[in-house]
Amino acid sequence: MSKRIRFVLISIILSFGFLSIQYLPGIFEQYRFYSIGALSFLSLVLFAWAIREGLGLNMTLLSLVLPFMFTLGVGLFWFLLPSSLITKIPVLIIFVFGIYALSPTANIFTVATTKTIPLMRAAKGVGFVMTLFTMFLLYDTILSLKSNIYISTLLVGAVSFPLNLQSFWSVKLVKEPTLDVFMASLVCTVILIETSALLFFWPVTVIVGSLFLTVVAYTMLGLGQSHLEGRLFSQTVREYLYVGVAVFIGMYLATSWSG
Repeated sequence: MSKRIRFVLISIILSFGFLSIQYLPGIFEQYRFYSIGALSFLSLVLFAWAIREGLGLNMTLLSLVLPFMFTLGVGLFWFLLPSSLITKIPVLIIFVFGIYALSPTANIFTVATTKTIPLMRAAKGVGFVMTLFTMFLLYDTILSLKSNIYISTLLVGAVSFPLNLQSFWSVKLVKEPTLDVFMASLVCTVILIETSALLFFWPVTVIVGSLFLTVVAYTMLGLGQSHLEGRLFSQTVREYLYVGVAVFIGMYLATSWSG
């Protein structure tokens, strides 16, 4: 069976599973969150099967992080949406196309650890965008829980570190762990945790807070990847910082300070 057929199969299976979970009979509604976890684990297994030729007991396993987190993020975000087909159908479409886009991306990442792939730049671009989109979905879910600061920051750190790690790994695509990738992931995660703690004392809405956390991640991942590639020029730093500052000002102006 060719890889392309495998990619189509896992897209169909996961999409059908995702849709089935949303329409579980009333008696099983209490198990929907567990079902999302099971579907996320299934995505892990299916992606491992689809790209098995390039996987090993090494850093190539990080190529499975994004499919798992993406499935989890979309599944949890679904429950936050109004019960309307107008809002939920686009999410289902995004999930279908997202899973299919991640399939060749994960495959390119694993194969690129041993040889040069012409589509490497495109795969990195898709991976970067999907990482940020997944972060937004998960941050929105976490902030919607309105938990205390300790649980909220712990959850932000728990979802941020693996996503940061796979994103920075995609720059070098090596099979063995490297200290610079680990440290970049750790620093980025710590900054995101600190930002989420700051938002706890900032009267922002869930959507604004989620967007700001995602922009912080965009800035840190962009700067970190440029550093690992040896292209951290002053112009690059300014471009990312301009975006961060602009969003911060926008968030400040959008905040209601009247209590």
